[in-house]
Amino acid sequence: MTPCNIVGMAMLKGLDAIAVTDHNSAANVRAVAEASARLGGPVVVPGMELETSETIHLVCLFPSIEAAERFGAFVRTRLPAIPNRPEIFGAQRILSSEDEPIGEEERLLINSTTIGLSEAVREVRRRGGVCYPAHVDREANGILAILGEIPRELDFASVEISPRAPKELQKALSFDYNLFCGSDAHYLENISERERFYEADHPGANALLRLIATPVRPVRGR
Repeated sequence: MTPCNIVGMAMLKGLDAIAVTDHNSAANVRAVAEASARLGGPVVVPGMELETSETIHLVCLFPSIEAAERFGAFVRTRLPAIPNRPEIFGAQRILSSEDEPIGEEERLLINSTTIGLSEAVREVRRRGGVCYPAHVDREANGILAILGEIPRELDFASVEISPRAPKELQKALSFDYNLFCGSDAHYLENISERERFYEADHPGANALLRLIATPVRPVRGR
């Protein structure tokens, strides 16, 4: 999973846009975006998959690389000061747009941050981004398994489901939320085919962010 290989696979799959959402880090977003621009690849939506203090996974997407990097700098201050052990967890490399190593994240990224769910949502939106709970149907790191509900006060307009989410749950969620099903690719071969899509005049980050933030129906009580 290097910038050029990610872009190349996305091009082979015929994708118009991809989101880069590394776990608790935005350090490689710029490299992927630059590689895609150079190779004539898809639009790259800057993002992160944040793990909150409740161990909930939250997909965070931003209108610009700079906004994602500022959020990444904030998140790094809230990561436990536990060093990575490359021999166990693998190297956490920071790469250039030409796949050259230019640095390495020394703090272990697989830990939960000390950022609570409500604070995380507030900080993402303060930077012009949007966010939604990831793989809500999963036992591990899914908001439904951990909290038993999706808190209404957080005003999520969208949620992500896994490819094998039960049909009954999908139907129930669809009354209140836009449903997204990302490839959640940790390996090149996991990048999805052109199976799930939305239509937009231009497949840019802003169009996707508007879609994610638009409620299925008016918020109750308003």
